[in-house]
Amino acid sequence: MNDGRVNDGGLGTGRSRIAVAGASGLIGGALVRSLTADGHKVVRLVRHAPGGPDEVRWDPENGRVDASGLEGCDAVVNLAGAGVGDRRWSDAYKTRIRSSRVHGTTALAEAVASLERPPRVFVNGSAIGFYGETGDRPVDESAPAGEGFLPGLCVEWEAAAAPAREAGVRTVFPRTGLVVARGGGAWGRLFPLFRAGLGGRLGDGSQYWSFVALHDEVAAIRHLMDRDDLSGPFNLTAPQPVTNREVTVAMGRVLHRPAPFAVPAPVLRTVLGEMAGDVLGSARVLPTRLLDSGFRFAFPEIDGAIRAAL
Repeated sequence: MNDGRVNDGGLGTGRSRIAVAGASGLIGGALVRSLTADGHKVVRLVRHAPGGPDEVRWDPENGRVDASGLEGCDAVVNLAGAGVGDRRWSDAYKTRIRSSRVHGTTALAEAVASLERPPRVFVNGSAIGFYGETGDRPVDESAPAGEGFLPGLCVEWEAAAAPAREAGVRTVFPRTGLVVARGGGAWGRLFPLFRAGLGGRLGDGSQYWSFVALHDEVAAIRHLMDRDDLSGPFNLTAPQPVTNREVTVAMGRVLHRPAPFAVPAPVLRTVLGEMAGDVLGSARVLPTRLLDSGFRFAFPEIDGAIRAAL
């Protein structure tokens, strides 16, 4: 299957040594599998004592990383961070979400900048939460940050990579949308509900969900790593955002299950608290820079993305 990448030199031409933070997560795990399948050497950043030369110790919340373990890496990829949707947003958990991203990024960026032979690229994860609520208005990378907890977090998260960028390391921010996958994230929770016939729209279903198939997410990250001419923010979302109502219909259609239920907005706010704003909010995000760079999606439509996750 065509993985969507356009090779223009860069890391794709030979075996590279690549450090990955967040290698045990949904996206990080898929990226590691893809890289190792192609013969690249992956070094995982871990929070425990390293078990061998393919592991490097770090403590993202406290901003510490063993920089010596990054020497000789061609790329450093940071996909680490406490899950935004893992639990209700208490003040303590919001602090953890922030520190795991901002402090971890600062530590990695400073470590990268300190190396005798810095990597060719620093890929620092971000999210389409940068744009906040957009309603039915489409936005791309030229749009400013929105307002609220997630936009503010994304601004700080990306700014924390400054040491690497100022040291002359090409720095890329993949702003990821809702990843369609069974193994985690929002869709990891949706699949069991729809299979049980309990799926349904959230609120009135008019809010836009900017999705991306896990296959395309990984292919896009590798595309950004491979291309020496690409830097800055890139939206990793399929070119055809859909509403939550359309997602509900597509899930029922692909899984051959009815989707008769709806979860009213007041119930979501009671159960999820502040995080309900993210679920009910609308983000119609377009991958303009990614498409302009020559990337082609294997699963640009929602039905195909859902089928790819099965």
